[in-house]
Amino acid sequence: MIKVEAIVARDRVETVIDAIESEAGHIGVTVFEATGHGRQNGTSYDDPGLPAKAFLTSIVPENKAQAVVEAICNAARSGNKFGDGLVWMSSVYNVRHIRTGKPLHEYVEAGFVEAGV
Repeated sequence: MIKVEAIVARDRVETVIDAIESEAGHIGVTVFEATGHGRQNGTSYDDPGLPAKAFLTSIVPENKAQAVVEAICNAARSGNKFGDGLVWMSSVYNVRHIRTGKPLHEYVEAGFVEAGV
């Protein structure tokens, strides 16, 4: 399983989630409010003018991870000079549902992800 994470502009979150689900089907996406800035000069963390950002994280099957990354990039891209965010992926191991204790990959392989497990 692969964890795909992204920091995107807050106003692009729904568009990004729709793009993720278009690529990977209905999967869980966790969204956090985020504050920060990239490498542009003249910005500090206490700047009240920092643009609203969101941190998204999701666990996807390895065979869909690259397509999900591309979908996030395409959906989050604003055309502005900077500020669209970042996306990255990393391997995760032994991902389990707390309620059942079963590995997530078993649900994915059986097609039960859409059943809301």
